[in-house]
Amino acid sequence: MKRIVMGLAAAMSLLATGAMAADLAAKPYVKAPPMVAAAYNWTGFYLGGNIGYSWGRSRDDSTLTTPAGVVLFASSDRTNMDGVIGGGQIGYNWQTQNWVWGVEADIQGSDQKGSRAFTCPTGVCTPPFGVIAVFPGPAVPVTLDQKLTWFGTLRGRIGILATPTVLFYGTGGLAYGEVKTTETIGAAAAVFSNSDVRVGYTVGAGVEGVISGNWTAKLEYLWMDLGRTRGSFTTAIGALGGGVLTSNYSSRITDNIVRVGVNYKFGGPVVAKY
Repeated sequence: MKRIVMGLAAAMSLLATGAMAADLAAKPYVKAPPMVAAAYNWTGFYLGGNIGYSWGRSRDDSTLTTPAGVVLFASSDRTNMDGVIGGGQIGYNWQTQNWVWGVEADIQGSDQKGSRAFTCPTGVCTPPFGVIAVFPGPAVPVTLDQKLTWFGTLRGRIGILATPTVLFYGTGGLAYGEVKTTETIGAAAAVFSNSDVRVGYTVGAGVEGVISGNWTAKLEYLWMDLGRTRGSFTTAIGALGGGVLTSNYSSRITDNIVRVGVNYKFGGPVVAKY
């Protein structure tokens, strides 16, 4: 009996091994598919906002002249035009492997302003001109206030990806903005005001990175040059029977801009990377 039981057990073991081998032959092993990584796709339209601070400069050359154009007094100086800025931007990017190309436009409100003052010495800018020893008229104070009320840019961008979600870029293009100048002349406080829209250029650089989904954040620096704004103002000087005096200014406006911003990119943020 013992031999019969041992024989049956051996036979069952052989049958089980054969069944398993047949099952493996019928169902060959299939390797699991590889993991698919995801990479951010920078191509597409985006829209965003920004806030920052600007360190502006007005390099001014002013003269006070007679009605005939004779220069009585000249003054040159540099004025700081600092203030908070804020606005919005819109743009489009194209991605080619690790390179990103794009174009961006922005518009900014600005609180940048500055002021400078100078004085034409006693007798020099009051009639009768050139007879100071006999008729030493009073000194003539002048105050020049300037403000960059708004500005905008239209720029190209080119950058390289440090990682799929971090972009370092350079940028440059057209800049434009409105400079408002207010000048006060003499003790009578004759006031002249002029607004001038200037066109110039801007260059800069920045870094932008993905923060969540379709949202990115950026830090950017721009140098902006709006060229020169000019104006003149003629006013009566109430001294020794009266007379007129013409003030002329020519100011070159430049700016250093640092701002942070966020963008929302339209379309899917990721694509499969094989």
